[in-house]
Amino acid sequence: MADELIDIVDSLGNQTGRIRLKSEAHRLGLYHKSVHIWFYTLRGELLLQKRAINKDTYPNLWDVSVAGHISAGETPEISAIREVEEEIGLKISIDDLEFLDIYLSKKEPAPGIVDNEFHHIYLSKLSIPLQKLKLQKEEVAAIKLLSIDDFKNELSNSLDKNKYVPHDESYFHLIIDEINKRIH
Repeated sequence: MADELIDIVDSLGNQTGRIRLKSEAHRLGLYHKSVHIWFYTLRGELLLQKRAINKDTYPNLWDVSVAGHISAGETPEISAIREVEEEIGLKISIDDLEFLDIYLSKKEPAPGIVDNEFHHIYLSKLSIPLQKLKLQKEEVAAIKLLSIDDFKNELSNSLDKNKYVPHDESYFHLIIDEINKRIH
């Protein structure tokens, strides 16, 4: 995976003025920012992405529709728009993004990687068929739509849960609850 320059923040998410390579931030456990964009349909489905097998963290596991690090000097919204186009080939605008929350995630996904990330979470309606999306093969192995009920069931089943990137239970509840508010 290509390395990139990212802004380093403090443990409260405030800019420090320092910039590091993503790999260095992960090696040293430095706090930084990412974007998570959850696409949903009005039929109550989530768009899920299967991470490419060559990813250094959580390869071949199902995850958020689109995610990525916020590049140095970039706003979360611009990062979200860029990542959506890169990963699934969909052009969106700021008006298509609904900001949800900032969620601090602390993980050690692999030996030598400490990932302290502030996820800037957005929701967006998916209104085109999956077949029209163009996957970035270096990042995304597959995509699928899954009903929110099936998603909840899989997360509560210990065997099925292992197919997903291990986000906190409270993180998944936030996403599911907020999408349910928008479709009911």
